[in-house]
Amino acid sequence: MASNRLIKPHFLTRLSAIFLPLLLLITMASQAEPSKKPEVRVEKIVPEVVKTSHRFSIRNQKISYQAIAGETLLEDDKGEQQASIFSITYLRDDIKDATKRPVTFIFNGGPGSASLWLHMGLFGPKRVVVPGDGQDDGAAPYRMEANEFSMLDESDLVFIDPVGTGFSRALGEKKAADYWGVNEDAQSIAEFIRRWLIEHKRWNSPKYLAGESYGTTRAAALVDELQGGWTDISVNGVMLISSILDFSHARYQPGNHQPYIGFLPTMAATAFYHNRVSDADRALGLEQFVEQARQFAIKDYALALLQGSRLAEAEYQTVRTELARFTGLSEHYLDRVNLRVSASRYTKELLRDQDLTVGRLDSRYTGKDYDSGGDSTDNDPSGYGIDGAYTAAMHQYLYEDLGVKLSRPFNVLSTDVNRGWNWSVSGKQMHYVNVAPYLGQAQRENKDLRIFVGNGYFDFATPFFATENTFADNGIDNSRVTMHYYKAGHMMYVEPQSLAQLAKDIRDFYHPK
Repeated sequence: MASNRLIKPHFLTRLSAIFLPLLLLITMASQAEPSKKPEVRVEKIVPEVVKTSHRFSIRNQKISYQAIAGETLLEDDKGEQQASIFSITYLRDDIKDATKRPVTFIFNGGPGSASLWLHMGLFGPKRVVVPGDGQDDGAAPYRMEANEFSMLDESDLVFIDPVGTGFSRALGEKKAADYWGVNEDAQSIAEFIRRWLIEHKRWNSPKYLAGESYGTTRAAALVDELQGGWTDISVNGVMLISSILDFSHARYQPGNHQPYIGFLPTMAATAFYHNRVSDADRALGLEQFVEQARQFAIKDYALALLQGSRLAEAEYQTVRTELARFTGLSEHYLDRVNLRVSASRYTKELLRDQDLTVGRLDSRYTGKDYDSGGDSTDNDPSGYGIDGAYTAAMHQYLYEDLGVKLSRPFNVLSTDVNRGWNWSVSGKQMHYVNVAPYLGQAQRENKDLRIFVGNGYFDFATPFFATENTFADNGIDNSRVTMHYYKAGHMMYVEPQSLAQLAKDIRDFYHPK
């Protein structure tokens, strides 16, 4: 049968002569033109925005305002969506000429924190009330009330959550980490502000920035971003609450003496608060005792640290005695740490004999650790002492008062952002970031730029004397800087008297003399 016949060799040769060149051409063509991946179309989102109307009273004055809670989309030059920035805007609507009314852009720090702290604690129309005496906030329900200290009578307010905080996120092919850095963050917030000014026709309004903690770092970098080019968005004022601009004052490392010097007056204030100083020193009062600690820190103590092993024994003993006086720690302990007490060790050591630790954000708070014998605290009692109230209040306010419908998680404080932060500035990877020179340059190039600085005596996160040392340098014109001090910690507005004074000081800042 034909099917059983053998194919002759010369027939195979002819087939090879025909098909092998064809196969070779196909192979070469496939190598020359690799298959293209199908284009992935990124679906564009429609920003969610909710507008509501409200009324309340500030200082016996009825205020009518509009709240706008929602997303602002950042796009590249091709119109591709890059990020969604969530913000809450408050516009007073009983003003005839809004173009002359100030607008204040507000953010917190972290750098991975949303703006709820300044929002629900100081600037916004509603605030949450927590114990003002360093006690834990406990569990819900928490008390929320109309904020008689709000700045809405003085300025329109815009609370901004950078990418990775609050509801803000990256879009399209962008990753959230693309926005996590000193420069990257400032660029995205500057673009948000530019778009906000266009949308609300407020380019000619007085403009203020208000930041807390890393938010002060953000504010300085943002001023440079806003004013550093020909598309100049000049700033009238910058409010720095619990400031940190030069991180060499807060980073402990062998050979860097700045933190030991900068933190010492905060240790003195803390020792005074917890009755770890002599009766004679208590009779001086907090401010005078702290002033003496300042003078010791910048003179005798700084010189002793600089001398190192060259320090004579008699001088060593004198410095050790004074250091014990101001810190409330024993001379024996100060011997063991070679006159160098870090903030983290101090918060654990001061009340060790009572099995208590003191807070980092606010050293008026105390807490108990699982192990009283360690050299660092389990957690910050001044952090867990307020976070439950602020988190609950912010969520309740978003969904009930403002009518927000977004259901994705609201990031109060993101550790991912903090860990992934790019600390390089202007293309240079700096071991200690210092953005303070930006403020000096901004003042030289803007004669109207003024700076407000609010400091808490009991703040171990951003110590006030380190801030003073920063402002003594870096080309800053201190004739346009106002320094204020409060008998509380990092969030000084949780303490009622400090809140009232802080609100008055900021209100005065809006009205330069």
